[in-house]
Amino acid sequence: MANPPTIAEGATGPTVSWAQYLLVRRILSYNQIDGIFGAVTKTAVEQFQSDSHLAVDGVVGPVTWGALGGGHAQPPTLAQGSQGPVVEKLQTALNEGRGEFAPESDPVLAVDGIYGEHTAAAVRGTQQLADVPANGVVGLQAWAIPVHAGGQVLANLCGVTGPGGG
Repeated sequence: MANPPTIAEGATGPTVSWAQYLLVRRILSYNQIDGIFGAVTKTAVEQFQSDSHLAVDGVVGPVTWGALGGGHAQPPTLAQGSQGPVVEKLQTALNEGRGEFAPESDPVLAVDGIYGEHTAAAVRGTQQLADVPANGVVGLQAWAIPVHAGGQVLANLCGVTGPGGG
């Protein structure tokens, strides 16, 4: 996969969110994924570039994208109506995380690979606990929510591309 286009301070949108997602666990926090390339993101990019022994310019161009792993496939966006093995893994992770990163009050989910209302409610509860917008959609910010002290994030538990390019 090719790297995304070059972005710099002032850029907005999904490409910025992808860069921010890849910087999670290295420099940014999951709650800083907002799709806005402002001063915080520029500082994070500069720190990443410095730590990676790259030219420090605060711009995410081909070399920085390559170092971040920007050419990897992004995790899928899941919402009501989504189906398949990633939804099953999400349901398993939400069940296993009850009380840790998902509300204990959520009912145990059927691990059926169908993203229905109960799965959406469990995702909203997880988002509320993480203090991010609780829309019930698993996008980049939700995938980056830390799930326990071991440095795992929801994406890692579900086998999709985790923040930090992993």
